[in-house]
Amino acid sequence: MAGGKGTRISSVAKDMPKPMVRIEGKPILEHEIECLRNQGITDIIITVGYLGESITEYFGDGEKTSPATGKPFGVKIEYYFENEPLGNAGALFKIKDMLQEDFLLINGDLMFDIDLSRFIKFHKEHDALATLFTHPNSHPYDSGLIEADGKGAVVKWLSKEDERKGYYKNRVNAGIHILSPVLLDAGTEAGKTDLDRQILKPLAGSGKMFCYDSPEYVKDMGTPERYKEVCADFKAGRVSAGNLKNKQKAVFLDRDGTINRYAGFLRNIEDFELLPGVSDAVKRINESGYLAIVVTNQPVIARGELTAGELQEIHNKMETLLGKEGAYLNAVYYCPHHPHKGYEGEIPELKIECGCRKPKPGLLLQAAEDYNIDLKSSWMAGDGENDIKAGRAAGCHTALISGEAGDFGQEIKTATLFEFTEKIFMEKES
Repeated sequence: MAGGKGTRISSVAKDMPKPMVRIEGKPILEHEIECLRNQGITDIIITVGYLGESITEYFGDGEKTSPATGKPFGVKIEYYFENEPLGNAGALFKIKDMLQEDFLLINGDLMFDIDLSRFIKFHKEHDALATLFTHPNSHPYDSGLIEADGKGAVVKWLSKEDERKGYYKNRVNAGIHILSPVLLDAGTEAGKTDLDRQILKPLAGSGKMFCYDSPEYVKDMGTPERYKEVCADFKAGRVSAGNLKNKQKAVFLDRDGTINRYAGFLRNIEDFELLPGVSDAVKRINESGYLAIVVTNQPVIARGELTAGELQEIHNKMETLLGKEGAYLNAVYYCPHHPHKGYEGEIPELKIECGCRKPKPGLLLQAAEDYNIDLKSSWMAGDGENDIKAGRAAGCHTALISGEAGDFGQEIKTATLFEFTEKIFMEKES
């Protein structure tokens, strides 16, 4: 979908459609096409509108040579011209006869590098009518947010204009979708259509739309500030490095006493409070190219003192508070088990010896499998002995975050999480 005018970014690039804005000498649209081609997707339809001739002249039918690289585009391109604005989805109904099987639908102003095979596999395994590529970002407060159940089925869609009560998970629709042509059966003469609000949002709760959570790099460059961020990220290699085909690095973070103020077995959401400097520390992890992943023991679930839903609300508060400061977590893993049995109110099936309760490394190993993480290049940071033991068992570097004396075999010790990030990231840069 490359028909956008790009009014918010006009100060960066005048007299050109937004998808033709250059990143390191190449239009953003060319970066997208390269990512598709490199993974075997070569049949492309581009919907064009504002100054669309600049797109068609540059790319042609996809068989010509790139003016930027001097190499063939290596794809087959067809176009649909919007003679009148059709919203970001109206053109789909005009070209529905060209869409005979499930297809990728991508916003034309995105910088991304993702493992499409994982995304497509997830879509097929869930027999979905629509699968959304979702991720956390640094501005969830002005993004559409997706709520899903434990299997990834979308249960609620919060548009930017919708009222947001309480706290939310930082899960944003990134603008990359896999859709079934069945969704276009509603009509053939549809006019101006909003993809999110008129086609996708009504599917929430149907069990046929899923979200695919991924930490891979996807960022729109719709504002001058975000454009500068994308340029810097691309130049630093963070765009391609984030593809899950490549080994990732992570900072695993304990929760209680490391991210939030320690309050014993935290049961009441009102008792959750971020420690000073934590948002800036997590933001620094985000900017470093490391994944920020929480791994936490939560025996309160097995003890029957907190439900999984209540714990999720506490984690939603954590993500909301971080998001307001421009920081985000890539994932949260928790162990609900506890080995000691025989207490009133306990959940018997969760009172077990498991491999995920720290000091065992199960949570870190699961995250490593999910996100292709190189544990030897990663860190485990926490405030207690079990965190250090879990990190060492997983093969990670370890850091004790504590203002008190303590030596559990960790590699470094700092009083705060912020000081930890300063030590491993800022000193490395200098």
